[in-house]
Amino acid sequence: MIGTLKEIIPRILNNIGDNKIYELKEYKEQRNKRQNAKYWKLVGELAMALDLSIEEVHFNLLKSYSQRYQMCIPANEFPRGIDYHEKKSSFIKDGIRFNVYYVFVPSHELNTREFAFLLNGLCHECQQQGIETLSPNELDEIKLIIEN
Repeated sequence: MIGTLKEIIPRILNNIGDNKIYELKEYKEQRNKRQNAKYWKLVGELAMALDLSIEEVHFNLLKSYSQRYQMCIPANEFPRGIDYHEKKSSFIKDGIRFNVYYVFVPSHELNTREFAFLLNGLCHECQQQGIETLSPNELDEIKLIIEN
């Protein structure tokens, strides 16, 4: 169910009494397919230019341009279920050693603004390697603007 509070609350109130469970959270627009296609195309080109795997380039981009948070877990455990993480430090508290990890938000969980920041960072990295970052359609659009 997606809508404003004024649209959603009456619907929920009309269904009181049934055993449904609802989750209410703010809607955040996700990136579009065009942005996603451009991202992965450029990641592939950058990976070839740097002689790295696509996965390495993607992880490096997430470390530089994605959202991140920190997580502390006991040193005898491993951060399972988290794809993109990197050990930052460790400390001892009450005789127990903890590891501190940076956890990087995967690209598919970024909202439009966050993904645009990641894509802009990728474009900057590509430009440093001499890789054209504009698609033929984008180049044609710029030519039209310049000519008019």
